[in-house]
Amino acid sequence: MAAAGGTLVKHYRELAFMGFAEVLLNIRTILKNIDFCKRDIEAYEPDILVLIDYPGFNMRIAGFAKKMGIRVVYYISPQIWAWKESRVHRLKKTTDRIICILPFEKAFYAKHGIDVAYVGHPLLDAVPEETTQDNCAEFRQMRGLDNRPIIALLPGSRKQEISVMLPEMLMAVASMEGYQIAVGCAPSQSRAFYEKIIGNRPVTLIEGDTYGLMRCSAAGLVTSGTATLEAALWKMPQVVCYKGNIFSYAIAKRLVKIKFISLVNLILDKELVKELIQSDMNAGEMNNQLRKILPGGERRELLIKGYGELRELLGGKGASTKAAGEVLKNN
Repeated sequence: MAAAGGTLVKHYRELAFMGFAEVLLNIRTILKNIDFCKRDIEAYEPDILVLIDYPGFNMRIAGFAKKMGIRVVYYISPQIWAWKESRVHRLKKTTDRIICILPFEKAFYAKHGIDVAYVGHPLLDAVPEETTQDNCAEFRQMRGLDNRPIIALLPGSRKQEISVMLPEMLMAVASMEGYQIAVGCAPSQSRAFYEKIIGNRPVTLIEGDTYGLMRCSAAGLVTSGTATLEAALWKMPQVVCYKGNIFSYAIAKRLVKIKFISLVNLILDKELVKELIQSDMNAGEMNNQLRKILPGGERRELLIKGYGELRELLGGKGASTKAAGEVLKNN
């Protein structure tokens, strides 16, 4: 947002807490930042407030702004279809327009009497329909990579999840002979943070070009999140991984109503990419599943074919332009 000309008041990494236990442990920091945000809105006096994702924080702000008479638009609507569906009533009262990016969300909201705008997924504008590895020689040269096929490790963006995911991923690929390992670094984390985890392992850090890494990799281990969808659009075969706090996972398992954790499988409504969660996410099983999607692997072509079906379901390009139009509509 700062790169697009926005004024950055607070960085999201200051509030990037995952899981129930982690939120409880940091509740004072979260509440302090909510108060800060409210004061900033009061001082700025906007005509329209556009909330983007992050429901735990933004749904509180929506109610506050609505009481102030500010028009509230929610872009990338909260995943209330996954858990705490009752929040839909609160969302209906506190927002003037909801903009969705996933194809099944429009039907979900219609069930609750809410007419939402479905604009398609913004990633379709960032990832070309026909992807190619033609320029990978340049990518390899710039990143200090040799001609061996690349296995990508994408351990997430938050320090908390990277600390858990990356060590497990590194163990999983330790025995992969004939391949080179590259880690996609999140812009919100320092290089030194990754280097401390990696130690003296022969691993290349890729900063500022995760898309290049996805485009040029033979396959990858990907932490559940938006990166799973990005990898699919770049046609990178992947194994989706997730391991969290035991306490948080136990609660989530009782509350969350979805069949899958990856956006790829959720959108397709079937298991295309293999999901390894909690105890299933161990070095042996990750290694086993990864070998199935590397060149010559039994599931590789099935994945790539499924990725084409996924893109069709996501709709056409122009999501951001359509979303901007919805924000300005009736203003």
